[in-house]
Amino acid sequence: MFKYILSFILCFNLIVSCQQKRAIVVAQTFEEPKDPSPNKEENWSLVSKGLQVSIVPTGVRFVKSEIPKIEQANTCLETAWKGERVSTQLVLWSNDSVNNVEIKITDFISEKGDKISSNNAEINFVKYIITDEFAGGCGYRKPENFASSLAADGFDPINSYKIKAKETRPVWITIDVPANAKATSYKSMITVNIEGQESKIFEFNLKVINKVLPNGTDWKFHLDLWQNPYAVSRFHNVEPWSQKHWDLLKPLMKRLANAGQKVITVSLNKRPWGGQTFDQFEAMVDWKKNIDDTWQYDFTVFDNWVEFMMSLGIKKQISCYSMVPWGNEFYYFDEAENKEIKIKAPPGTKAYEELWVPFLKAFKKHLVEKGWSKITRIAMDERGPDEMKAMLKLLNQYAPEFGVSFADNHKSYKLYPNELKDMSVAFGHPVDEEDLIERREKGHVSTHYVCCSDGFPNTFTFSPPAEGVFIGWYTIAADFDGFLRWAYNSWVENPLQDSRFRAWPAGDTYIVYPENRSSIRFEKLREGIQDAEKITILRKELKANNMLDELDYLNGVVAKFNITTKPDDLERMLKDAKNTLNVLTEKLLTIN
Repeated sequence: MFKYILSFILCFNLIVSCQQKRAIVVAQTFEEPKDPSPNKEENWSLVSKGLQVSIVPTGVRFVKSEIPKIEQANTCLETAWKGERVSTQLVLWSNDSVNNVEIKITDFISEKGDKISSNNAEINFVKYIITDEFAGGCGYRKPENFASSLAADGFDPINSYKIKAKETRPVWITIDVPANAKATSYKSMITVNIEGQESKIFEFNLKVINKVLPNGTDWKFHLDLWQNPYAVSRFHNVEPWSQKHWDLLKPLMKRLANAGQKVITVSLNKRPWGGQTFDQFEAMVDWKKNIDDTWQYDFTVFDNWVEFMMSLGIKKQISCYSMVPWGNEFYYFDEAENKEIKIKAPPGTKAYEELWVPFLKAFKKHLVEKGWSKITRIAMDERGPDEMKAMLKLLNQYAPEFGVSFADNHKSYKLYPNELKDMSVAFGHPVDEEDLIERREKGHVSTHYVCCSDGFPNTFTFSPPAEGVFIGWYTIAADFDGFLRWAYNSWVENPLQDSRFRAWPAGDTYIVYPENRSSIRFEKLREGIQDAEKITILRKELKANNMLDELDYLNGVVAKFNITTKPDDLERMLKDAKNTLNVLTEKLLTIN
């Protein structure tokens, strides 16, 4: 009997040993670009033998060819409301040859056995992409005239990877705290299995506060990131509006909805921004001029796109570009000539009126039938005052209920306080407080935007991650309703390898990647929006509970972010401010 027991023990130990030493199967992933400017002076021989791993703050963006300059840590603590997303970051580096790595995360368990499933967590290896530099911002650029490097940014949702010698590799881990989670402290273990080495184990501590953050689709923050569905069809080589196209769009646009997006981007006519993006915007309405000079419009694509986005939770506003496109060029199919016609028709001309009067009549009727007329805006992007004045004269005559959505750098909100129902001003161009109050009383939306001219803050691929969070805090500190950025997914030719474009700093044209890959930039922007939403909720509840001293303190902390120049201690400012939100939340809970 003893012989059989001994045999069993030996077999069991052999099985366990084999499992521990099993080969790690590395997940399939896309190829990274060659580093255009590796640090050849780095002395990797100083790195200890074997793969090095540490938990690090999410505000650090690592360089692939450089040894991390950090104090190694094996624990982290994140505090969250129910329904909130929080993140941590690992960094892996090695002087040795290839290390096959696998990362796993356990359920989050409290001392009393309460559980948040690990299914709520996501592991992403961060991939590097070619970026450039701000160097003055706007303007067409040749790659050879700007310093290029690799930036850690895009996510790859895999849990295994091949870490090469003399390479630094970040890993991003998020946890979406369920709205019904118990408010208590949890612990999870992150295990890094390394082929040929002992595993490394890290502790992820999570404190959940008994306060619920609503779903992103219910946030008050007015987020407007312009969508480009045509980039998706081009990159994946699928027919626009085919079932394959819709299937690819769904997770990408759902990610946007979950971040609080409120606006559906529509192109009424072809190329409303000229050819400024790699993938031009086609018309979502088919314009046809009949032989008898009457007009015929097909709204099928428009209807399908709007209904699709609404089904994902984006349903507050439809922004239609544009009655004043760049270059004042318009396209339609002429039945008499049997071809597409391009005309130049500036606002105020007879040709402009002949084009838009019949369209506005038909469009208005169609929107009333669909029940969308009250949420539809005629949208413009940085158009001149003379063009705006002529366009508004026509719009007010034939469809005044629409109102205008306008990215404004001419203070047009003072000229047209009733028509500009959705106004976005350039960052650093303050709006008078009385104007913001008056607009809010009318139910109008006031946001701000950043673009190629803004060195700070921004979401370029080389921008420090903290700037994305700052945008949320600045938005509420400056008393805006939300934030606009012109490009959610206007991908460049090879968006997974090179974020540079023929115009503007790298990353300006997109903030997420193909196949629904998130990024450091997008997650940090979302984090700042979450913070802004929490501030809005806290302000309301502190006032309702007559906690006026606490409200004044909160407002004082928020006011520090009403700045347009980057402070030296931005990371510390954000950390302290976030802690203030948590302290005030817990104090509020003690009286309820």
